Amino acid sequence: MSTSQPTPVRGRFAPSPSGRMHLGNLCCALLAWLSVRSQNGEMLLRIEDLDPDRCTREKAELLMDDLTWLGLTWDEGPGHERTHAPYCQSARRELYESALSELRAKNDVYPCFCTRAELHAVSAPHAGDGTFRYPGLCRNLTPAEAEEKSRTRRPSLRFCAPDKSVTFEDLYCGPQNINVQSTFGDFIVRRSDGVHAYQLAVTVDDALMGVTEVVRGRDLLPSTGCQIQLFHALGHTPPHYGHIPLLVNRDGRRLSKRERDLDIGVLRTRFTPEQLLGRMANLLGFLDRPEKITLTELIPVYKAWYETADTPKFPKNCVVPDNFAIK
Repeated sequence: MSTSQPTPVRGRFAPSPSGRMHLGNLCCALLAWLSVRSQNGEMLLRIEDLDPDRCTREKAELLMDDLTWLGLTWDEGPGHERTHAPYCQSARRELYESALSELRAKNDVYPCFCTRAELHAVSAPHAGDGTFRYPGLCRNLTPAEAEEKSRTRRPSLRFCAPDKSVTFEDLYCGPQNINVQSTFGDFIVRRSDGVHAYQLAVTVDDALMGVTEVVRGRDLLPSTGCQIQLFHALGHTPPHYGHIPLLVNRDGRRLSKRERDLDIGVLRTRFTPEQLLGRMANLLGFLDRPEKITLTELIPVYKAWYETADTPKFPKNCVVPDNFAIK
């Protein structure tokens, strides 16, 4: 939650309709909503459905129904159309292509013909987290060499990441310093199958939709540097970012949609919205007890917590009690 923004706060929740939301997704939506409402800002809902194999309209409709049930309303988005429509990424591909054309004109992107197997053969996972740094194998291909390779393989497109640190103040984690080149190398902005990469799509959408604040999971913190570099390359000002802890079980396993951990479909059968809000607020640390509370009542509670809590304001991970989903 920023205290010195020159323009009205405009936040967003941008879920992927690849499955039913779980408790971690809900906590992220709640914190994004509370941060915006505590600053009298506007909330936008965007559906990130770039992956045609996993995302469906039916899942998106169910996602919006779950948000509405909890009371996490939005000022702009599906059902509340305004000037920034459409709100599904699958309908915004022309905007992403326009951004790529701009990057091409500046020589900020180049075709990459490397296969996953080739990259694994020459790279080791960065910091042991399974993320591979691209070693720049195709960065200096001549036009003739790229033309020759394109005859047998369709390329992806990579962004030429500057070799310098990106610094920013995270709303929850404090000062950050990320060198994208040393961490990821030149990253993909369009896949070889033509699907636009998350890094490009989310940057273009946040820029064109006037988003000034992004609250999301801590797993996306490292990639923030990629997005900030793209913002600058496209001539836009990056939003303020706040990354919240990942929810894990007692064995340290991260909650996932695939394994239906604390699925909202289950939670809706066991709690009222006020009961679930109280449990989430208690889990996140700005409510002392898991008592029933309304969203209206939570706004000043969250604001007081944010203004008095030390930074970093959360632990890296947040352990969900075994009895969370028990009445």
